[in-house]
Amino acid sequence: MLDGKKVLFSGMQATGNLTLGNYLGALKNWISLENDEYQCFFSVVDLHSITIRQDPAELRRRARALLTLYIAAGLDPEKNCIYYQSHVSGHAELSWILNCFTYMGELNRMTQFKDKASKHADNINAGLFTYPVLMAADILLFQTDVVPVGVDQKQHLEITRDIAERFNGIYGDVFAIPEPYIGKVGAKIMSLQDPAKKMSKSDENPNASIYLMDDPDSIIRKFKRAVTDSDNQIIYSDDKPGIKNLIDIYSSATNKTVDEVVKEFDGKGYGDFKLAVGESVLSVLKPIQDKVAELSKDKAYIDGIIKANGEKANYYATKTLRKVQKKVGFPERIR
Repeated sequence: MLDGKKVLFSGMQATGNLTLGNYLGALKNWISLENDEYQCFFSVVDLHSITIRQDPAELRRRARALLTLYIAAGLDPEKNCIYYQSHVSGHAELSWILNCFTYMGELNRMTQFKDKASKHADNINAGLFTYPVLMAADILLFQTDVVPVGVDQKQHLEITRDIAERFNGIYGDVFAIPEPYIGKVGAKIMSLQDPAKKMSKSDENPNASIYLMDDPDSIIRKFKRAVTDSDNQIIYSDDKPGIKNLIDIYSSATNKTVDEVVKEFDGKGYGDFKLAVGESVLSVLKPIQDKVAELSKDKAYIDGIIKANGEKANYYATKTLRKVQKKVGFPERIR
């Protein structure tokens, strides 16, 4: 709890271009959770980004673009703390301490490390291996109560809880134990070309993902090419993963239930349905794209948010970090 409110934390990496899956599965949920019940911290997690080699100028550009997109999508920088992870040194400092309370066996079991290591065999660095500890530090640094996570990130939250409980067992109630929040619809948007895998920023097939800044023609074209099946029936079933994915997307974009979507398109073909899905996504993305263009022209406004929110994040992070440092026995700082 901070200032009498539950704390909510989440973040996205400043790499690649955000997809529709990132928006419907995460960012849209963040916006829906923005209310007087939570003190929200939304980070551009650029420390995580460098586990894979980045072009420095491009990383800086993408970090600013992502922070701008957070605001354009509807996150209020006055109500929420929207900041760069790299501007709050407490993330890295707490991560080192928590490394000393995390077991090698726990990290060896992390499936995301195995996946990334297989994709980047020429750069299997220590940061890639200890990535979950930095993620734990991100969450625990603000005494987080709730973490919106995708289905594939539950393992990271579980190890965060294990680390926090281990530390608390030794030193007392230092950390809040975070709980997951998983959206009911759109929690996992799949590839348009291979509905067996998640829509990804890094997919090599340009038709597999809808990017938030895609132009209208590209969006409609990608949906028209979306993989489905041959029977032309719009049914929500695991046996029809392509159509199921499109129903999830339409449901999330229109805020209609799955049953309402299936009823709406009863007797209609895939062509009509794919076009309708594309148009529904356009109606969601166009206002965001227009707001990004507007905000990108106001450098002073974005700079002011970066400064003010960075100071706010540092203030709260320092409160937790000093407590942890005292518990583990570090010398008191002389002021």
